[in-house]
Parts: sequence; C-alpha cells; structure tokens
Amino acid sequence: MNKAELADALAERTNLPRKDSRAAVEALFDPETGLIAQALQRGEKVSLTGFGTFEVRERKARTARNPRTGMTIEVPATRAAAFRPGKGLKDGIARR
Repeated sequence: MNKAELADALAERTNLPRKDSRAAVEALFDPETGLIAQALQRGEKVSLTGFGTFEVRERKARTARNPRTGMTIEVPATRAAAFRPGKGLKDGIARR
C-alpha cells in the first residue's frame, strides 16, 4: 500500500472526502513537512500506543570494505530513522 492507496482507504473508512484524507496522510507522513518527520528532526520519539514507536538511532562510525576493489573505507557516524512495532501490532500480525 502506498500513500495514495492509504489516503483512499482512509477516505473510504471515515467517509471523508478524498481531498481531506490525502491532506491528512500528507500532514502525517510527508518526509519534509510531516508531523512525524518534524518530530524526528527535533530528536523526539513518536509513540503510537499499540502500534509502535518512530525514533532516531545513532549509527557509529565504522570501517567497511568495497566489495569490488577490496579497499577499506571509513564510513562516518550517521543518524537514521527507525520504527519499533508495538505489542498490539505484533500480536495482530502473529494471529494472521
């Protein structure tokens, strides 16, 4: 399911106009201006009880190897978005 399909499903389930449901999905999930992305950029966690938690994780600097040439390269430390599913989501998936 992509964002457009998610917005269409939201419109159908909530009887919202498609335009409004697309705006709601964009407000949450847009990678630059979405509420979740902005909270992560500020270093905050986003916890949705029963569903899961979005958070930023720090990755340490490391040495890697180029598989083509065999040369080692230094990979700098980075920050990455991560999702940890909640118990309700895990249980819902396990039952199916």
